[in-house]
Amino acid sequence: MLEVKVKKDESIDKALRRFKKQCDKEELIKEMKKRERYEKPSERRRKKYLKSQRKGKSLE
Repeated sequence: MLEVKVKKDESIDKALRRFKKQCDKEELIKEMKKRERYEKPSERRRKKYLKSQRKGKSLE
């Protein structure tokens, strides 16, 4: 769980900015989106395959 304590004489905007940086650093939002719904293993493999095809790599 992320926690940001507001320092003395610190604006809420700065504290919120620090919180967002921590979220990015720990990739919290990316993980939440990934777990938003269940993805079957076959769907994961298909997405991985399509991503590799876009990058021009072979995944065989």
